[in-house]
Amino acid sequence: MSPPGQTPSNSGPLPRQEVQDMRAYSAPLEGRRKFLRLDFNENTIGPSPLVIKALRNIPTNHFSIYPEYSGLREALIDNLAIKKLSQSLKPSQIGIFNGVDSAINAIFHSYGQPGDLLLSTTPTFGYYEPCAQMQGMEILPIPYERESFDFPWQKINSILLTGKPRILLICNPNNPTGTRLSPEKILTLAKASPTTLIVIDELYEAFSGDSILPIVNFNITPNILVLRSLSKTAGLAGLRIGFAIGNSTIIEQVNRVTGPYDVNSFAVTAAFAALADQDYIDQYVSEVIAAKNWMNGQLQRTKLSFHIDGGNYFLIWPKRAILEMIKLIKSEGILVRSMHNKPLLNGALRVSIGTKEQMQKFWQAYSKHEKSFN
Repeated sequence: MSPPGQTPSNSGPLPRQEVQDMRAYSAPLEGRRKFLRLDFNENTIGPSPLVIKALRNIPTNHFSIYPEYSGLREALIDNLAIKKLSQSLKPSQIGIFNGVDSAINAIFHSYGQPGDLLLSTTPTFGYYEPCAQMQGMEILPIPYERESFDFPWQKINSILLTGKPRILLICNPNNPTGTRLSPEKILTLAKASPTTLIVIDELYEAFSGDSILPIVNFNITPNILVLRSLSKTAGLAGLRIGFAIGNSTIIEQVNRVTGPYDVNSFAVTAAFAALADQDYIDQYVSEVIAAKNWMNGQLQRTKLSFHIDGGNYFLIWPKRAILEMIKLIKSEGILVRSMHNKPLLNGALRVSIGTKEQMQKFWQAYSKHEKSFN
């Protein structure tokens, strides 16, 4: 008989039961640098020249000093104020994280307990579920509705009123369907269940303009927490930095479960420079929106099934077998993401949107190998 806490094969102590039972989130992130990356919704042209300059100017003796975050919260507040917020934010309402993934993890560590309910939608970003599983939470994913992937408003609202979930997580616009939910409806949901933490993942908001920040007051609705990143627009995905914005008490409680130096100095330096060059970000977002409109025009001329809405991505159902199509497009130097076997998306590809020139390259490659075109 094996000693307590060890497996019969004596492979070491067992982790918590929740960790044993969970399904880890994994993504194929290796060997991508030489390709046109239309698979992970990243910025496709790189960061502002101001970011590059700032990183190159870091004194080498600073490498051995622990990171300092003074002024970064204020820099984000100044950047957000461009959008004319309804409430003046304070530094205590900003949390700084090693990417939004880290913020999501910290939220579940702070607020998720065994048996608590996570209410979310499906299909959506795959990292929410393992974070909930890690805490032993129950998970209730509500499917998007109809072929247009409408937000399941009535069902979500009803569960909030009756089931009182611990956390409601909404990706807005949703990855991968692009589904958009108006800020006014989010406020309605928050007021329906004040004891539920309403987490709004706004990583793709810049491409659609649906942010709740211009109308929310975190003193009136303290159960709303907003997530933002500099990965999708500012091109800092490789440096890992993200933000949580909300009520000061909520931010302080989430910060309790993070390390003192989770975000490195290079990411901090890059974030300062990126936030100071909003014109560069706006120009890139405008390029993506123009490319999105062009791509939509091309798709409309075909008989292919596709879906294009919010965010910097779209869904397409190729006539070829999906893995074969991915391989053929890769042979043209382009990466796209399989949505195969995801709820409601069987047989679909998700394609990130870059510049118009990049999308023309994609469309040329896709058209070359699409069976219905030949």
